[in-house]
Amino acid sequence: MTLSEDQLLIDTDRFVFNLDQRCDILTIAFQRYMDIIFGAVKNRVSQTKSDSNRTSVFEFAITRPLRDDDVVTALHVDVKGQCMDDAYPSLKSDESYNLKINPNGFATLDANEVWGALRGLETFSQLIYTNNGGVLVINVTSITDKPRFQHRGILLDTSTHFLSVNALKKNLDLMAMNKFNVFHWHIVDDQSFPYESYTFPAMCEKSAYTMEDIYSQKDIADLIEYATLRGIRIIPEFDSPGHSLSWGPPFPGLLTKCYSAGKWDGSYGPIDPSSNTTYPFLTQFFAEISQVFEDQFIHLGGDEVSFDCWKSNPDVNAFMTRMGFPNDYSKLEEYYMTKLHTIVDSVKRNSIIWQEVFDNNVTVAANTWVEVWKGDYQKEMAAVTARGYKALLASPWYLDLISYGRDWLKYYLADPQDFNGTQAQYDLVMGGEACLWGEYVDDTNVLSRLWPRASPVAERLWSPIGTVDIQSAEMRLDEHRCRMVKRGYPAQPFNGPGFCPEEFVDK
Repeated sequence: MTLSEDQLLIDTDRFVFNLDQRCDILTIAFQRYMDIIFGAVKNRVSQTKSDSNRTSVFEFAITRPLRDDDVVTALHVDVKGQCMDDAYPSLKSDESYNLKINPNGFATLDANEVWGALRGLETFSQLIYTNNGGVLVINVTSITDKPRFQHRGILLDTSTHFLSVNALKKNLDLMAMNKFNVFHWHIVDDQSFPYESYTFPAMCEKSAYTMEDIYSQKDIADLIEYATLRGIRIIPEFDSPGHSLSWGPPFPGLLTKCYSAGKWDGSYGPIDPSSNTTYPFLTQFFAEISQVFEDQFIHLGGDEVSFDCWKSNPDVNAFMTRMGFPNDYSKLEEYYMTKLHTIVDSVKRNSIIWQEVFDNNVTVAANTWVEVWKGDYQKEMAAVTARGYKALLASPWYLDLISYGRDWLKYYLADPQDFNGTQAQYDLVMGGEACLWGEYVDDTNVLSRLWPRASPVAERLWSPIGTVDIQSAEMRLDEHRCRMVKRGYPAQPFNGPGFCPEEFVDK
């Protein structure tokens, strides 16, 4: 980035975005950023067609020549690749872009793909500010930018507390503002099952908190569309065989019965790997998931599986004896996960798992990703990549573990490649995720708990490895927090005493 002190005025009356090809994603983004930069009253976009969110087409053009060299009247956007109406971001998406605000007022944004153009539009919006005279200005600037890691995620848990679609959309807005590109949706867990399955409707009917606290198929399609328009993938997580107590009420026999003193004590444990009804159910369920969610990946969980209930159950132990691995419950877990991976592979999806599956020496498919979430992550990342698995880091970025003070410093200094390994191992590190589990958050505080505490993670996953100057980061993060507040998001103070020029107003 090269930044000059020379200011150019933004012509609020004539400013437009200019694009030389039809691209629904970008034209809708132009509308969005016109509102962000100028507000709805300054919207000069003429809508020529409107069917649905994705088919809306807007025309953008410069209405007259530039008057002076010190005025910006347009951002000229050029995307080299073809913009497809049904585009969906992927692991291979190119998010690089070049943004130039030239001294003569001519502003250009060049990108190889639409996803890079979206990132460049966000950067352009953040470069505009109000000078001392109350006029919108932008400095002469040249930026060449691209992310360090392809997977930059936010995990939200919607089982322990239900989060509304509106709250999830606001979070997607903030993710785009911080250049995150993956929403890891931990949608169900022990506590509730808010996912509406059209194959098994009883699952939410019997296991959601209420039938108001569910995500309908329409809601999910709407969220996927909303995320896609911001260059964000949605990866669903359906955690099993543990964390699955909410799966049981609609399906007697799916969960393992736990025994005490040789008798069933009335409680249940993980999904029963020995039941002959388990895998037909999982086959049907994940066939549906592959139709509902567009992403190439499904997170299968696999964490915190207690073996105690399996150990207590005589039917499970008889099954293990027949299979030839008596008393080795990690082998039973391997049996289950292998069958589940085969099911997911059959619907042409790749899998992500939590680290316990790896730690229990379970052999999984070579294309499986391992997400590291426990302590001593350097050792774990080294072990996972030494075995040839691709890895994601979450361990130092559990944002539900709150503390008084400037906890962002430890988030900022953690790095996914901070371990002793070879270059081949470092190449297997795909990125990481900031995780906010939902035991103590709901719509009332989820955004303020998450933002701007996730912003240091965003920079760590986007910027070069050498971007670690705390003093520089502190100033930029303070400014960025105020930028979020200005846009109407309740980003909490996180750097001690201070103020934002604009007070928070809930939009």
